[in-house]
Amino acid sequence: MEEKPSTRKGPGFCSLRYGLAVIMHFSNFTLVTQRVSLSIAVIAMVNGTRHTALSNVSAAEPAADALEDPGRPIQEFNTRTSVYTWSPETQGVIFSSISYGIILTLIPSGYLADIFGAKQMLGAGLLTSSLLTLFTPLAADLGVTLLVAIRTLQGVAQGMAWTGQFTIWAKWAPPLERSKLTSVAGSGAAFGSFIILCVGGLISQALGWPFIFYIFGGIGCVCCLLWFTVIYDDPRHHPCISVREKEYIVSSLAQQPTSPRRSVPIKAMVRCLPLWAIFTGFFSHFWLCTIIITYLPTYISSVLHVSIRDSGLLSSLPFVAAASCTILGGQLADFLLSRNLLRLITVRKLFSSLGLLLPSLCAVALPFVASSHVTTVILLILIPGTSNLCDSGFIINTLDVAPRYASFLMGISRGFGLMAGIISSTATGFLISQDSMSGWRNVFFLSAAVNMFGLVFYLTFGQAEIQDWAKERTLTRL
Repeated sequence: MEEKPSTRKGPGFCSLRYGLAVIMHFSNFTLVTQRVSLSIAVIAMVNGTRHTALSNVSAAEPAADALEDPGRPIQEFNTRTSVYTWSPETQGVIFSSISYGIILTLIPSGYLADIFGAKQMLGAGLLTSSLLTLFTPLAADLGVTLLVAIRTLQGVAQGMAWTGQFTIWAKWAPPLERSKLTSVAGSGAAFGSFIILCVGGLISQALGWPFIFYIFGGIGCVCCLLWFTVIYDDPRHHPCISVREKEYIVSSLAQQPTSPRRSVPIKAMVRCLPLWAIFTGFFSHFWLCTIIITYLPTYISSVLHVSIRDSGLLSSLPFVAAASCTILGGQLADFLLSRNLLRLITVRKLFSSLGLLLPSLCAVALPFVASSHVTTVILLILIPGTSNLCDSGFIINTLDVAPRYASFLMGISRGFGLMAGIISSTATGFLISQDSMSGWRNVFFLSAAVNMFGLVFYLTFGQAEIQDWAKERTLTRL
């Protein structure tokens, strides 16, 4: 008989593991604000002030010369902030460059986090990303090539930070609390998107777009101090944890293998259909999410024809729903499991279905309601909110099927998601450059089709039992 997770209650919300979730919430908040900063700033960098800037170009530098070099900044007379002549295709390359960096480090950083410790891996990634955010305005002035390079390096740093989290949760999260703890931590991403989009336009208008990067890069540096001071890789070594909580966590995880592994069973992983179901789910989920995070301010500005300030405020609203649904979804998932109302695999597939199907329906409806601003905003709010229900579905499924390799597999999973982000960002820039209205329609229809493919594949092959190759062995084999 397989041993069931311990149901003995440990300390509740006033516990160290929930404090860890809150700190990780703010770390994710910081990472996302630094990633999304460019999405709101680009309206002022390109569209919002282009005509004003061109009228203030000096006689010594004709506007025609500036247009010939898309990487060359034009100085606006009033705010002294640079304005650039980037095409939609160029913007798509810049937006997707951070995903190239993340994908380079997801797999190796997940493996190294198990060896050297997730605390150092995540902290170093957060600090590096913060410093590169501070350097972004200067990089933009020096040319598109350098900006793409900086964003790629920032992606490398963020890949280190994202992957290390699941190594920590593999040692800190009791099985019946995984959805709650990871949803509290993960909601920081939605909250960060909300804040940066809400205040980014205001900062841009009041201080100039470079201060978006200066402010949130500085916040990241402060967050690093908290991270290195409070976080520990394992509850056994934390100096402030109570004996009761430590015993509860250790006993809850006792049935899972804890011995160090000597090799990664790559061949078994490649042949494992439940893993491919998770990878496919990540690919589908990230396809639409990346478009929403990256292009939402541009879509609202171009389709609803509002100012940069109002575009930022409207763009922030969907992420209130996203943060709320992430937390509520995690609470509901663990409630269903703790009361034995549904099996684990049923819960994972239920929340995966809701997180892929509902946003697809909203996306398909968007082109048909473009004339109604209220309906458009409501649908844009529902897309990220319902999409984040996946956090209690396939997003944490690797902790169910292979807890020993959770961090390594999370790196691969996010790699599939980021490949989707790279393709979708570049494709979106290409499609809307052809024709705005039909381009956006094609973008949303294609996103819905990708989501449906991922959902069908996950429902067919997804599992929640620990796989044989992920169980502890007394004999090692090559």
